[in-house]
Amino acid sequence: MTGHRTTPGDLGRRVSRRREDLGLTRDQLADHAEIDTLYLAYLEETPAVPSAGTVRRLATALGVGVAELLGGTVDLPPGRGRPAAGPRLDRLDAAECLRLIAPGGVGRVAFNEPEGPVVLPVNYAVHNGAVVFRTAFGGPLDDNLRTGVQGAEFKVAFQVDRIDEASREGWSVLIRGGLHHVVTGDEQADAETSGVQPWAGGDRELYVSITPAEIGGRRIRHVL
Repeated sequence: MTGHRTTPGDLGRRVSRRREDLGLTRDQLADHAEIDTLYLAYLEETPAVPSAGTVRRLATALGVGVAELLGGTVDLPPGRGRPAAGPRLDRLDAAECLRLIAPGGVGRVAFNEPEGPVVLPVNYAVHNGAVVFRTAFGGPLDDNLRTGVQGAEFKVAFQVDRIDEASREGWSVLIRGGLHHVVTGDEQADAETSGVQPWAGGDRELYVSITPAEIGGRRIRHVL
């Protein structure tokens, strides 16, 4: 007979993810939030229901609002709050832009369709200096972006950003370059090593890459 295994609840997943984003160990977060480390492990690993006071202390220690930690902002667009005092906008060089997007995640591809401009979100990875993602054969990122000319590629834009609601700070990176459909066996094998996985699921076996021809970005921070 095997023991019953529980899974984390939504709160536990949010706490764990935010803690990892901040680079905190469980011991460190437990100390900041003034709770027991074993209890924090319980919160992260099971669908627990902590007290309101515990949630408030965790939110403060993680630098987020209680509503965000409880999932109340899931369906709301980011950046709705007022700007921080003394905001400053700094330009980012190419090296810093690549460093920021290197972990991968979700970005947006902007291109022109016959009906007009389109922006689509994709799960991406950075591989061998290029942005790599997967899409469906016959989809808008396939049929609408083939020139039919050997070696000629449509130029697209690719954008990634990160917003910290608690500090009212964030950054944005914009890349422009040719969109390349990976079609040869060697290219396919190399693209597969990027490990990119689309959240949308389904049949998305066409690998696409964008090699930056232009790259730039900006970071907003507040200076007291």
